[in-house]
Amino acid sequence: MNNFPAIPPLNAAALLKRHGLRADKSLGQNFLQDPSTLEKIALTAEVKEDDCVLEVGPGLGSLTRYLALSARKVIAVELDLELLGPLKAILAPYPNVRIVHGDILKLAISDLIDQPGYLVAANIPYNITSAIIRHLLESQPRPRRVVLTIQKEVAERICAQPGDLSLLALSVQVYGRPGIAAKIPASLFHPIPKVDSAILRIDIYNEPLIPKDLLGTFFNLSKQGFHKNVKH
Repeated sequence: MNNFPAIPPLNAAALLKRHGLRADKSLGQNFLQDPSTLEKIALTAEVKEDDCVLEVGPGLGSLTRYLALSARKVIAVELDLELLGPLKAILAPYPNVRIVHGDILKLAISDLIDQPGYLVAANIPYNITSAIIRHLLESQPRPRRVVLTIQKEVAERICAQPGDLSLLALSVQVYGRPGIAAKIPASLFHPIPKVDSAILRIDIYNEPLIPKDLLGTFFNLSKQGFHKNVKH
């Protein structure tokens, strides 16, 4: 059932052209435009009216608008300075959205959010997927749920079962339970990427499966084990 009012779809190509901009390949910019998929991401996050949501890379605000309709507050962190103008204009009708210019990997989560159990919902650059996930899971406060649009093959690897685990999958599954909510064809993005995508949902455990004081040792040993297997 549709929980959202009709939101006019954004035409990323037209908006970029109007502002004299192009998608920046170096930043991994591919703008998701399909309303039903954007709604699916927001519904997968299960945003409640008292929730604070962190969005990484809002781009032109397509997903942000859906999040803002449900959340108490949305903090949207955008790295691309050139997108801030159109982003602010598009999100002007949503007073509960705070736009932050910066690199999420260089920002302390605690400086952005002081509410434990916040949510993350984002279409993230695929080239820094692992770094973003690690930053979110290892920072304080930790979210209670993370919903990300990422490369389909990477999402499938993260959700692998014991015996087929990669280092990334192990790193995620120590902190939470991952699952794929939906798959997204490349044709729904602008510009069209070379790979299909998936909506990855990670429900975060109250505490990691490994005791906090042993996490560093655990991951060091895990890295050594994976590197040894690769060499052989």
